[in-house]
Amino acid sequence: MAIADRIKRKPKPNTAPTDFGTQGNPIDRSHPFYFGFVATLGALVAIVLMRALASTSQIFVLIVVALFLATGLNPAVVAIQRRGLSRANSVAIIFVSVILFTGFFIAVVVPPVLSQGTNLINSAPTLLADLENNATIADLNDQFGIIDTLQAQLKEVTADGSLIISAFGGVIGVGKSVLSGAFSALTILILTLYFITSLPQMVELGVRFAPASRRERLTLLVNAVISRVGSFVGSQIAIAFMAATFVFALSLVLALPSPIAIAMIVLVCGLIPLIGHFIGCSVVTIIALTQSVSIGLIAFLAYVVYVQVENYVVTPRIMKRTLALPGAVTIISALIGSSLLGLIGGLLAVPIAASVILILDEVVFPRADNS
Repeated sequence: MAIADRIKRKPKPNTAPTDFGTQGNPIDRSHPFYFGFVATLGALVAIVLMRALASTSQIFVLIVVALFLATGLNPAVVAIQRRGLSRANSVAIIFVSVILFTGFFIAVVVPPVLSQGTNLINSAPTLLADLENNATIADLNDQFGIIDTLQAQLKEVTADGSLIISAFGGVIGVGKSVLSGAFSALTILILTLYFITSLPQMVELGVRFAPASRRERLTLLVNAVISRVGSFVGSQIAIAFMAATFVFALSLVLALPSPIAIAMIVLVCGLIPLIGHFIGCSVVTIIALTQSVSIGLIAFLAYVVYVQVENYVVTPRIMKRTLALPGAVTIISALIGSSLLGLIGGLLAVPIAASVILILDEVVFPRADNS
C-alpha cells in the first residue's frame, strides 16, 4: 500500500526562483586587464590565421589561378552564348578546345624537344670548341677559365647520361615533380570548370551582401571588372600569337629545326608575364646554337629586339585600347605584382590595376567632384 500511495501521489511542482539578484556593473573596458586580455586574444587569433593561411598558401594560389582563368575565359563563353547555346554547352566547347590545344601542343612539341635536347648535348663539346676559336672569348677563357669550366661540367653531368635526372634531384625528385605538376594542373582544370560554369551565380551571391539599393550598380561594376580581366587575357593571347608568328618566321629564315614546335613553345611562354620571353629567348637561342654559334647569336639578338618592340610599342597600345590603361601603369603594375607574388602577381597585377582605375573613375572621382 505504501508503494501504491507513492505512485499515486503527484510530484510537487518545481518552483523556479523569480529573483536572481541585482545586476552587476558592466565590465570596465578601460581597465588595463580587459585591454590586455582582448589584445592578447586578438594577437593569438591573428597568429593562428596567419599560420593557417601559410599552410594552405598553395591551395589559395591554385584557387586564384583557376578564378583568374575562369574570368578570362568568360568573354569567349559569352560570345558563344550569343549564338543561342546554353552556358553549359558553351563552357563544354571552350574546354574541349583547350584540351585539344593541349594535346596538339604535347604531340607537336615534346618529340622535337627531346630530339633537340639530345642533339644539343651531343654537339655541346663542338660548340664549346668553336667558342674557343673566337679571340675575345679565348682571352676570357685564359683569364677566368670559363670554357674549361663548362667543358668539365659538361663531361661530369653527361658521363653517365644522368643530366635530366641530376637536374631534378634524382629519380625520386623527377617523380615528385611530375606528380606534383600533374596534380596542380588537374586541380586548376577542375576548379576552372566549376568557376566558369557558376560564375553568374557567384556574382549574384556576392552582390546580395550589398544593400538592395546598391546591388544594380554593384552588379554593373563587377561585370565590368570581369570584362576587363577577360580583355587582359585576350590581349595576352593576341600578343603571344604575335611572338609565335615572329619566331616561326625567324626559324624559317635561319633554317632552324622544327619551326612549328619552336613557335608553339614561344606561344605558351608568351602567356607568362615578364619572364615568359626570357624563357622563350633561352629556348630559341639554345636550339639555334645546335646549328652554329653565329646562328645562335643572330637568333638571340633578333629575339631581344622583338621583345623591346613588343614591350614598349605593341603591349602598351593594346592594353590601352582594351583596358583603357596607360602604358606606364601596365609596366609598373606588372613589375610590382611580380616582385610581391612572383608569377601569380604578374598575372593578376594588370587586370587589378585596370579594375582599380575603373572603380576610381566610377566611384571615387565622382564623389570628389560632387563634394
